[in-house]
Amino acid sequence: MSENLITIKNCRIQNKTKTFLQEINWEFKKGEAWLVTGPNGSGKADFIKALAGQLDFAKNSEGNSEYYNCFENNAAIVSLEEASALIEEERSRDETDYMDKEDIGRTGRAYIAEVLGGSSKKNAPLPEIARRLETMAEVKLCGVEKILDRGLRYMSTGEIRRTLLCRALLSGCRLLILSDPFAGLDAESRKILLEFFTTIVSKQLSEKESPFPNVILCMERFHEIPDSINKVVEFKDKKISFCGNRKDYEDLIKKQEEEKALRRQSEKEAFLAELEKIRNESKAISADINSVEVPDSLIKFDNVNVGWDDHRVLVDLKWEVKKGQHYLVRGPNGSGKTTIMELITGDNMQVFREPVYLFGKRRGSGETIWDIKRHLGIVSYRLHVEYRMVGGTSLQNVIISGFHDSIGLYQTATDFEIALAKLWLKLAGFAGRENESFGNLSYGEQRAILILRAAVKSPRVLILDEPCHGLDADYRQKILDLLETVAETGTTTLLHVTHDPSEVLLCEKHILELHPGEEPMYKIIEQ
Repeated sequence: MSENLITIKNCRIQNKTKTFLQEINWEFKKGEAWLVTGPNGSGKADFIKALAGQLDFAKNSEGNSEYYNCFENNAAIVSLEEASALIEEERSRDETDYMDKEDIGRTGRAYIAEVLGGSSKKNAPLPEIARRLETMAEVKLCGVEKILDRGLRYMSTGEIRRTLLCRALLSGCRLLILSDPFAGLDAESRKILLEFFTTIVSKQLSEKESPFPNVILCMERFHEIPDSINKVVEFKDKKISFCGNRKDYEDLIKKQEEEKALRRQSEKEAFLAELEKIRNESKAISADINSVEVPDSLIKFDNVNVGWDDHRVLVDLKWEVKKGQHYLVRGPNGSGKTTIMELITGDNMQVFREPVYLFGKRRGSGETIWDIKRHLGIVSYRLHVEYRMVGGTSLQNVIISGFHDSIGLYQTATDFEIALAKLWLKLAGFAGRENESFGNLSYGEQRAILILRAAVKSPRVLILDEPCHGLDADYRQKILDLLETVAETGTTTLLHVTHDPSEVLLCEKHILELHPGEEPMYKIIEQ
């Protein structure tokens, strides 16, 4: 049981042009189940990329160095970043504009079959094995039987990540790295994933030759950790800050949380005081944006039906949001939550054939997209994907683009906008990093920047589709404090999608609850 699977002694992590981590010392032995953790930007993402072969381990010239990895070129990552990259790829392959029907792109079945002898070429025939995917244990373990024939672009965040997981399992890779796997998953999906992890790890620890790969779990926050985890490596400030047994790490975390609880109130008060200062500075801009009067009815769905082929997502949805009615939108993965948000933002083109009203006007009745967007602040998976596609934008310009509702900044920023952007960045802990490229940030840091971008102009409606994806505990708390404060101003109404009960805000007294397959398919709850 002491045989080493991976040995890294006095090595650095790099690519051809840059060194990411200077000195790594870590061993992975048989009988161990590892958690990799740490705050956003700590270096853990670079570490798991190197384990998967996306970055290189190099021996340092000074001192004794050693590197051995039995999983070399035989590892896969399932992460929010990998899911985003897949959606980016599908969007680039979309040929709807050149066809007389909608191009649904690759289905889950076709994508999974690519590692079973299939081809990634468009419209390539499926191998015979693809027709038998439903019978495979890996498919059942990941719970994707019912979505195999759905286009990847039409899957929810949780569904696409379970599809990635299934493909990785069937690929034959001997090391599987799950990065922040529970983020955005509903209760049933979390249960499936937890059972999956427990099954695979227990077989690795108990069987001499397991048919399943070794698994490493990487998470931002130390919660919902499976019982089978017995080792933890933590990163802070681009270095390993802890490496050892789970019990010792739990004791360390408990002590840190007790200390943090003592500082919590004073830190919150300082944060909110700084936020109030920024909001006072930006009143001129927000007043200009909100100078156009809008009716009390901000959003109205009047028997809205949305779907594709034989799949019905929304059925006869009647729902109205009025000023100050902060809504929590909840339901299982694939129930239509993101579809509702994309109907509001105009990212789902079916909005123009359905009775959807924004700020008193039916969509498609002559208003421009800019007329709509000036009243909206948006944090969503789709927006994150779009910003990753223009990842060279500086952090400062990402924030400023929130005033102009653009992806990237295409006009000269005013001195006032620059000053405000720097204040917002300082508030979130990015002081001095305003010229850093958005694409160089970790996934969680990118999400934090996009939340600031959405909040800068104090929009009439702030749309938050799983805003805390990828955020560590400290960023998450800051963001929740920020959103609660924005709601208290009375000028912004929140629409919030989350599966995590701990992220529900006190101001969210109205709930739209989706029940796919039932009649009606939704409930409206007032608290």
